[in-house]
Amino acid sequence: QVQLVESGGALVPAGGSLRLSCAASGFSFMTYWMGWFRQGVGKEREFVASISEWGENTDYAVSVKDRFTISRDNAKMMVYLEMNNLKSEDTAVYYCRRGDNWGQGTQVTVSS
Repeated sequence: QVQLVESGGALVPAGGSLRLSCAASGFSFMTYWMGWFRQGVGKEREFVASISEWGENTDYAVSVKDRFTISRDNAKMMVYLEMNNLKSEDTAVYYCRRGDNWGQGTQVTVSS
């Protein structure tokens, strides 16, 4: 079955950096777009970034553009989210997504 397992969340100071990872299994990874979403307390889940099957196309939410970078390693079936210049408003649970499948999420907390 499809499994998505996120890791890398942590408590970081504002201005800091963090790299999230998503380990995928149970499907033909290289044939799917992959995405990162996030949900803050009391907020709707929102799109953060997405990447095409071979990584040639990426898309970002305006709020994270130029600070976050999504990448993937098809051989390892991994998706990454490099986050720089973190802000308090980036605090959220971050989820990896493939179509209708979601991971369990990883908590990112940015202290101001």
